[in-house]
Formats: sequence, structure tokens, C-alpha cells
Amino acid sequence: MPSRLDLRRRIRSVKATEQITKAMKMVAAARLRRWQNRILEARPYAEELSLVLRRVAAKVSERKHPLLQVRPENRVALVVVTGDKGLCGAFNANVLREVAAILESKRFPEVEITLVGRKGAEYFRHKGIPLASVHLDLMGRLTPEGAYALARELRGKFESGQVDAVYVVYNHFKSLIQQQVKVEKLLPIEREQLGDGDGEVPMLFEPTPQAILHALLPRNVEFQVWRMLLDSVAAEHAARMVAMDSASKNAAEMIDRLTLTYNRVRQATITKELIEIVSGAAALGGR
Repeated sequence: MPSRLDLRRRIRSVKATEQITKAMKMVAAARLRRWQNRILEARPYAEELSLVLRRVAAKVSERKHPLLQVRPENRVALVVVTGDKGLCGAFNANVLREVAAILESKRFPEVEITLVGRKGAEYFRHKGIPLASVHLDLMGRLTPEGAYALARELRGKFESGQVDAVYVVYNHFKSLIQQQVKVEKLLPIEREQLGDGDGEVPMLFEPTPQAILHALLPRNVEFQVWRMLLDSVAAEHAARMVAMDSASKNAAEMIDRLTLTYNRVRQATITKELIEIVSGAAALGGR
């Protein structure tokens, strides 16, 4: 059985850990609120962009654009979005597990990986898997400009024919306690996204619907990348908040158990000392 000194040290250590996990939970909650607000602010733009795309597409009889070109998926770019830090439960592990399943399934003849986030870099470096490009600092200081630059890089690879399709693997933020790993096709833009549009709305186009559609499709790709990265950041903070809350509860339970053990050890020590005193007094009295 451990001594009282060892138990006191362990209790102090666990209490210090509990303070850290509670502080990390509060920080994650504050950051999650900020990124949730950004997601809510982006939704009206997303809805309007989708509406304009459908209306413009309805006026274009022949939709030809490099971003709409469908080719056999022989070489695919896989964008893996992870976080920069740990202590967020299975947030990063779920994404990497999905990527490993895609690679093992041989779904695509050839896959090149574009990595976003430091945790993924550590994983692929350990596995010895080559990476086409790495964006380590993007998630730590996420801005629309950084997301758009990544989108332009991916778009350039697709338009030049280096890859036949682009898929993104990321954590979708569903709620505070639920994050879902998604594999979404970014390129080519599926024609179903454009729909048939709303041809009954009278609109004037300048210069032409075809030119406007060609300008909006790259913008749509950039915004989709921004949306996915926003989702991933919010999901990471939500996962860290839940993980730190669970860690704080476990620490509190451990402190209770250690305190109970400490009290039992102290009581046993007191009882032993009393027995020794009584036994000594009885021995002296029997002389």
C-alpha cells in the first residue's frame, strides 16, 4: 500500500492536471463560439452563391468549363485536413483512419496526398508515405486568403490534367458532441450541383450567362474549400472541449478515490499507533 506522502503527491499532481484540463476546456469553448459565428456568417453567402449559380446555369444551354470536365479517375488528389494539436479525442485519428482505408481499398489507381495540418504530417512521416504538398501553418492561422490559395493550387492541378479528380477528407461539424468524417468530391464540379436553375426569374446578364458562369465556378471552388476548413476548425475545438470535459471529470473521480485511500491509510496508521500505545501501557502495568 502506498504511503501517505506518496498519496499526497499524487493528489496534488491530479489536482494540477484538473486545473489544466478545465482551463483548456474554457479556451476551446471560447474559440468554438468564435468559429461557429464564422460558419453562421458564411451561410448567407453560400446560399446566395448557390442560387445565382443555378439561375445562371439555367440560361446556359451548353455548359462547358474545365472545372466541369469529367475524366476517368486514374490519378486522384486526396486533401487530408487534420488539426495542429492533440488532446481532442479521436478527431485526428478518425480522419487518418478514413484515409488509410481509402489507400488500402485501392479505390483509385494512383493517389497523391495534399496535407493540411501538423498532426497528419507526423502520421505520414512515420508511415513513410510521400506527400504532394504540405500546408502546416494553414489551420493555425486560418484565413479566407489561405483557403483560396489552397483552392487555386488544387484547381490548377485539375485544369492542367495532373489529377483527374480532387477529394477532401475532413471532419464535418454537426453539433457540439458529434463530428462526422466526410469524403467530399471537390473537382470536377458535379453538374447536379448546378441543377436546372430557376428560369422563371427575369434576370439581365452582362456580359453573357456563359461568361458569368465561367467566373462563378472558380469562386464556388474557393468557397467550398473555405467552408470545409471552417467546419474542420469548429469540429476540432468541439472535440477538444468534450475531451477536456471528460478528462476533468475523470480527474475529479481519481481525486475522490485517492482521498478515500489516503484517509484509510491515515486511519490505519492512527489505529496501529493506538494499539502500540495500549499494548505498551498494558505491558508496563503487568510488571
